[in-house]
Amino acid sequence: MQPEHSAPVTHGRVLKIALPIVLSNATVPILGAVDTGVMGQLGQAAPIGAVGIGAVILSAVYWIFGFLRMGTAGLAAQAAGRRDRAEVAALLTRVLLIGLTAGAIMIAGQLALFRAAFALSPASDEVESLARQYMSIRVWSAPAAIALYGITGWLVAQERTRAVLVLQVWMNGLNVGLDLLFVLGLGYGIGGVAVATFLAEWSGLALGLWLCRAAFRVPDWRDWARVFDRARLVTMARVNTDILIRSLLLQAIFVSFLFIGSDFGDVTLAANQVLLQFLHITAYAMDGFAFAAEAIIGQAFGAGALAVLRRGVIITSLWAFAANILLAAVFWLFGPAIVDLMADVPAVQAEARLYLHWMVLAPLLGTGAWMLDGIFIGATRSADMRNMMALSAVTYFAALTLLLPAFGNHGLWLALLISFVARGVTLAARYPALERAARSA
Repeated sequence: MQPEHSAPVTHGRVLKIALPIVLSNATVPILGAVDTGVMGQLGQAAPIGAVGIGAVILSAVYWIFGFLRMGTAGLAAQAAGRRDRAEVAALLTRVLLIGLTAGAIMIAGQLALFRAAFALSPASDEVESLARQYMSIRVWSAPAAIALYGITGWLVAQERTRAVLVLQVWMNGLNVGLDLLFVLGLGYGIGGVAVATFLAEWSGLALGLWLCRAAFRVPDWRDWARVFDRARLVTMARVNTDILIRSLLLQAIFVSFLFIGSDFGDVTLAANQVLLQFLHITAYAMDGFAFAAEAIIGQAFGAGALAVLRRGVIITSLWAFAANILLAAVFWLFGPAIVDLMADVPAVQAEARLYLHWMVLAPLLGTGAWMLDGIFIGATRSADMRNMMALSAVTYFAALTLLLPAFGNHGLWLALLISFVARGVTLAARYPALERAARSA
């Protein structure tokens, strides 16, 4: 729990924070592939669809609480920068209480949640029945899953991303192993997949608490007057609410992208889904450098160390841009092969190649948006993040209105990239205000 704001911001320090996150993210797709694979061994389509739908529904609900990771990272990093050990510990207690409470509410309201989800996304009776079976087991680990968002943000704030990597590898590795044991070994079917995830998430929470054990060695984590201090709770609620609104606006952009893409036919829709994986790959890579920015900028902001903050912005952004140049080159050279690997339908492969150049441009045009998000999270400039995302959403929908009639699916992709640029430009315009706030911190 020692703050690092006094340490020089070097390339080595940035990579030490970033690379474990990149490796951690690389384990995420593996779990989804194994879940699908073991269900595929049952020889029926319904279990595959049920696991897919059930996982998407629960992940969408958990995603709402992603603000807990981002808000915690900024607030905890600033507390570390101020050398406020008591607040760092109290923040951990707060996020654990929020996560456990939110999860308990999900468990209590699971019937209404499932009913609403299937009303919005109906499925066949068999798939819905199996999906309900899957979710009725997995939902009991909701408190652990949501609390882990807060633990991850707390660890990132102190540059302990190796611990985040250990946590992610443990959970996903255990989940994969239990999938194979319960489904292929013991024949438990879809319930086995759900129980595997349930056990992995609760064991992940236990490991996460152990990784945070230094906070529990001092009495500050149970200083209830501080934990429930009204001013600190209001600040935390404000930051998290702003980030939630920002995330919902971002989600609205991507959901509309998928819905509008469906109007161009099944082949184009499938091609867009394949190409979106390129964006996911880019986002996974950028997470490492954005997390590094969150920690370094947050600590420097809390300490009022403007020179350190500026150097943190420059070094993390340089590495992010370098990584995105590399990704753009990989997409340019190997994009067709990657498309063929992800889709074995010739019509979809041909369609995806028509729009592949947008994937080459996406990492380059999106660097500013991704990195400034991390910088503003570290400084907890959440109102700016919310407002600039709103402007970017307006820009996106305006671009759609102008570009779709003339350019079709090309216009759809161009509008999405324009929204990335708009977010980067508008956040950059607000950056001087961030520095002014750091000066007065």
